[in-house]
Amino acid sequence: MAPKSHTLFHFTKGKETLEKILKNGFWPRYCLEDIRWVDQSDADYIAFPMVCFCDIPLSRISEHVGFYGSFGLGMTKDWANKNSLNPLLYLASSNNLSSEIRSLNKHAGKCKTDDDIKDAKETMRYIYMHIKPSDGNMLVDGKPVEKEFYQESEWRFVPKNENIKPYMFKDKFDNEDTLNAENAKTLEHTSLKFTPDDIKYIFVKSDSDIPGIVNFIQTELDHFPAADLKILLSRIVSIESIQADL
Repeated sequence: MAPKSHTLFHFTKGKETLEKILKNGFWPRYCLEDIRWVDQSDADYIAFPMVCFCDIPLSRISEHVGFYGSFGLGMTKDWANKNSLNPLLYLASSNNLSSEIRSLNKHAGKCKTDDDIKDAKETMRYIYMHIKPSDGNMLVDGKPVEKEFYQESEWRFVPKNENIKPYMFKDKFDNEDTLNAENAKTLEHTSLKFTPDDIKYIFVKSDSDIPGIVNFIQTELDHFPAADLKILLSRIVSIESIQADL
């Protein structure tokens, strides 16, 4: 059995969110990341705008949907590569590579001019957005949850756009008004689009959810040609049926 899939999966907890993705594309939102591995003096957590996907076979999907939700999409890797998605680099703790990356961050702060320092820091932050410790904490409802991140084989879309903030410190992220305002900018300027051909799976929680998503596709996505709608309808599958066959 292949350890990876030819498809990247994105899951969410609500049917309404899935419908919004189908209609408008993926919405990059600010997510709080544990960056204590960087050993940076001014922050333990920083929020970056992103859309996350996992590269795991369907046989391992149960644990993933149990944590993230049972509604989602499976997207082709061709689409991912065309849209600058990238697999994360996972770092084991206290090894040579971790030390070298931390050292590189310190060197970035020693450039000769303020402009060089700014550019170097921006580059390092963008690299951080694609690195995670192999094990660590993620905040769920404000509480840290231990997780083996490398099991998720995560791919990530991290937008670069002059109209959005590249990052937010935790105090800004915790301010609901500020967070909503910044997420509204990512929606406006950096939504991640796709066509029906880019979709390999449309996941719903149970068989009883299938008629609703069929109706949504037929009524809300009718701007697509009839042939494309038939493709979308053929991609619908329930997590319930997948788990029954595993």
